[in-house]
Formats: sequence, structure tokens, C-alpha cells
Amino acid sequence: MKAMQQNDRWRWLTAGAVAVCLLAFTLLIGLLGWQGVRAFWPQPVDQYQFLPPEGHAVMVLGETLQKQQQGAQWRYVVKTGNRDFAAPDFRVLYSQGEAKTRRPADVLVLQRRNGGNAYGWLVELRQDNEVMTAHSRDALLHQRLQQVHEQLRQASKIRRIEMARLNAQLESLQQQADEQQRNGTFNLEVQSEFDANRSALQRRFNALAQQLTHLQHESQRDTLVLRDVQGQDHVIPLAQVVDAWYPNAMTLTTQTLHFFSQIWQFISDSPTSGGGESGAFPAIFGTVLMVLLMSIIVMPLGVIAAVWLHEYAGRHALTRLVRIAVVNLAGVPSIVYGVFGLGFFVWLIGGTLDQLFFSSALPNPTFGTPGLLWAALTLALLTLPVVIVATEEGLSRIPDNLRQGSLALGATQAETLWRVVLPLAVPAMLTGLILAVARAAGETAPLMLVGVVKMVPELPVDAVFPYLHLDRKFMHLGFQIYDLAFQSPNIDADRPLVYATALLLVVIILSLNLLAMALRHRLRERYRLMTH
Repeated sequence: MKAMQQNDRWRWLTAGAVAVCLLAFTLLIGLLGWQGVRAFWPQPVDQYQFLPPEGHAVMVLGETLQKQQQGAQWRYVVKTGNRDFAAPDFRVLYSQGEAKTRRPADVLVLQRRNGGNAYGWLVELRQDNEVMTAHSRDALLHQRLQQVHEQLRQASKIRRIEMARLNAQLESLQQQADEQQRNGTFNLEVQSEFDANRSALQRRFNALAQQLTHLQHESQRDTLVLRDVQGQDHVIPLAQVVDAWYPNAMTLTTQTLHFFSQIWQFISDSPTSGGGESGAFPAIFGTVLMVLLMSIIVMPLGVIAAVWLHEYAGRHALTRLVRIAVVNLAGVPSIVYGVFGLGFFVWLIGGTLDQLFFSSALPNPTFGTPGLLWAALTLALLTLPVVIVATEEGLSRIPDNLRQGSLALGATQAETLWRVVLPLAVPAMLTGLILAVARAAGETAPLMLVGVVKMVPELPVDAVFPYLHLDRKFMHLGFQIYDLAFQSPNIDADRPLVYATALLLVVIILSLNLLAMALRHRLRERYRLMTH
């Protein structure tokens, strides 16, 4: 009876601990969601007339973030935008008595690629400094904005895909010519063919360059004139405008559509492709690709090491030493792995590869510099102990009579391992993978040394052979959170993006884990009968 009471007490303690963990996780998701996602909802814009203690009336236009009464004074925190010509864009203002306020329906908000939001009134639209007239200026604004965006997309496609492919072909052609010169086979006939091919590629490149120049010129022709609350006019190129809306005239339906449009823009756009300052797609892509490469590398190594330790090595001093080393490696700080990756993978292995296979490109390094491959290998080394321990635990839970029965039926030890033991250990392997992904996706310190950067001109995957470029640097959500939170020159404006990016990282980790857990559950149910 006493034992049953103790068991019940432990059950309640376990259930309470699980409930606390679930509550903490729910509160974390709620905090990140509320602080991050609400920034994408269109906020109303107020026009204030303050009477500061000095007695001079001040006109302010912006989003009200905070409003407090402090005795006879009122304290306001207002996001005024217009950072480039009326910095700062977050202001703390005091007023003797409550400030006079109204919400004009014709206030325009411009989301710009640089400089943050701009608030004011639309005065006119111009093309080559000539005023454009239309029945509806608002319809004309959105029409011209869509045309400029399409021109920018075409220019980005030409620059990132077509011109990049031609550059790769020119470099490959030059490398072939250099190789033939070193081998002594570069005769007049080969030189004539080389000159003809290079001239053809150069003509195509020049034609694309002219087309790109034309698109860039066309996208810079349209401008708008925005009048601020002080009555000053500012000329803003439409090429710098990501979106424009009238928040005080929006209905609930248009607000909802705008909300989802802003979220999709944050997820799908890239700062390097002109999507504004807050595009997260390169960081999402880099995070997922690095985790996938790390998983491909660490799983075979971890499984092989665990199988050797449990099935072949036996129990002696060497295996005990290896197990102690594995446990100790699991406790090494991640920055130490980053330093090791920089010294061993980047400088030693990468530098050797450059000398052996890319000597023509030296002194510019190809693999002797931080990149995606070295980041994946470093994180694979970091998470290797987790996979080894989880896999070995799964192997130890498989009954010995299954191995003995397989051997008694004439199977070799390798066949028993491949057809009986490893299938039953797959759920444990996936458990190790889940733990490895959860740790690797959130690491930032080692990645800063072996490949992650604040901004990249191109993704590691493109339309140029070999399509996956393991030598390129990449962006990562963890580093983007660090950069926005601690390195941003305008932390007040970027604070919502910190929460939104953190929510994205948590969602990606949770999605990868749920996918692995679903696969583990399916395999566990398939092989459950084999253990009974």
C-alpha cells in the first residue's frame, strides 16, 4: 500500500512537471506571437497637437504606442517614421493637458526598402519630373507601384540568374583555357575557338547588361511627393516603396488582407532582392538547408559509431574510454566547436582543397573560407554525441533472443544487423535526430566563425551548375535575431522583428521535430510486433 502511494506521488510530480513545461512553452509561443505578429497589423495614424511645458505648440503625425497621464502632464510615445528626414522615428513627447488629436482619412503610410515607414499626405505623382494625372490618384499610385515592382523583379532575375549563369560560363571557359596552356595543348585552332566562344558569351552578357540598365532606368522614372505634418514636401522614388496604404480609411476586411500580405512579404522576401529591410527568406532557407545537410552528415556517422560500440567493440578499456569521450564531447561549449571548425575544416581542409583543385583561383579562396559545408560539418560534430547515445540506447533495448534467433537460422552477423537490429533501432535513431536538430537549429555562436553572415548577395542554391554551392556563406535565423537585437542602429523599430524572427525559428524547429516524431511513431508501430 505504501509503495502504491509513493508511486502515485511520483506520477503526480511527473504530470505536474509536464504541465509546467507545456504551460511555459505555450506562454513562450504566445509572447512571441503577440509581440511579433501584431506589428504586421495596420495601426491607425494620429495627428497630434502638443502643448509642451515650454509653451510652443508641436504638430506630430504617427502611430500611438503609449499614452500615460503623469499628474497635470501627459506622456506620449509616438512612432513618427520619416527617419531619413525627421529622425528619430520614435519620440517621447510631453503635453500640458491631453493633446488634441484626430485621425485624417487621407493619411498615407509608405513602407520603404530603406529608412523605415514614411507618414504624410500624397501630393502628386511624377514621371520624369512631369505630374501624372488620373481620375483616382490612389488607383494610379498602386498601378504604377505594381509596374515598378515588376520591373525590379525582372531586373533581379536578370542579375541573379541569367547574368550569373553567363559569368559562370565565362569563368569555366577561362579555366579550360588556362588548363590547356599549362598542358601545352593551347594551339592556334584552340585559341580561335576560345576567342569565338568568349565573344559570343560577351555579346550575350552585354545585351543583358543593356536590358538591365534599361529596366533600372525605367524603375527610377516614377516618383511621388509626400507632404509631412510640418507642410514640407519630400520626393520619394517609387522604386524605394514596398507598399502603400491608408490605415485610417481601412475596413476590417482590408486590414485583414493587409495583415496576411505583410506576413507573407516578411516570410518570402529577401533584403538583397529589394524586399525591404525585414525580409527573412534567405535566413529561413539557410537555416533549413544547413539543418538538412547536418542531418545527412551526422546520422550515418552517429549510427556507425553506435553500432560499433554496442555490437562489435565488446566491453574493455577502449570502449569505456570512447564512451567517456562521447559523454565529455556532449558537454563541450558550442563556441569551442566553432573554433575547431574554423581551424580544422576551414583553414586546414579547405586550404588544402584550394591548393590541390582550385589553385588557379588563388589567392582568392574557394573552400578555404567559411561556408555552408563547414558549418554543417561543425554542427554535425557538435550533435554527434547525441545521436550516438540515443542510437546505442535503442540498440540496448532490442532483446538478445532476436539476434540469437536470426543467427540460429543461418544469418550472418552482418545480415542480422542489417535486417533485424537496425530496423528495430530506427525509432531510437530518429529520437537522436530530433535532439540533434533541436540543438543545431538554435546554435549561433559556432556559426559566426564557420559561415553565417548578416547579408548574402545570393543563396547557396541557384540555377548555375552545380546548383548547390557548398562553398558559399549563408544567413541564419539565430544570427539574424542576434543582429536585430544587439547590432541594429534602430532597436525600437526592429524589436517586433526580433520577436517575429524568433517565432519563425521556433516554428521551424517544431515542424522538423514533429516530422521526425511522426516518422518515428509510424516505424515504431510497424516493428512493434517483432519484439513480442
